[in-house]
Amino acid sequence: MSQEKKEESGMSLKVEDVMIREVITIDENSTVKEAAEVMNKFEIGCLIAVRKGKAMGIVTERDLLKRVVADVKDSTKTKVKDIMSSPLVVVEPDMELEEAVKLMFQMKIKKLPVVDGKRLVGLVSLTDIARFQPQMIKILKQLAMKQVAPKSMKKVIDYYVV
Repeated sequence: MSQEKKEESGMSLKVEDVMIREVITIDENSTVKEAAEVMNKFEIGCLIAVRKGKAMGIVTERDLLKRVVADVKDSTKTKVKDIMSSPLVVVEPDMELEEAVKLMFQMKIKKLPVVDGKRLVGLVSLTDIARFQPQMIKILKQLAMKQVAPKSMKKVIDYYVV
């Protein structure tokens, strides 16, 4: 069933309806310079850090700015595992999209890795959700009215949820 049909029928959307399926990963022992190069190559804002194929953390552009650039660390010597956010907050593909948004608000994060069992199968971001689904805009508005949007989310909410 198409997304439009789900919306019309009142069926709720799931994380798997919006998530990106091609998630770029990096070994947690890689340097942050290597991580930045991979992000630049794929023009993405985050990487999932893995250990022996298992998702262990997430490294974002903000992590690079706050934990490497601002702290004047050597990007060729600092490891991804030293700056990544861990443990990961994850969701499952069949989670209701509204619940994923609530979790993002609660945890003050904009990206959620999607796991099926223990296997990484996708990534969903607040921007993907806001861009993709008009009914999510309504939910974001309601959340933003009830509580102050976390600073890290404010730009996305201000842009998409005016």
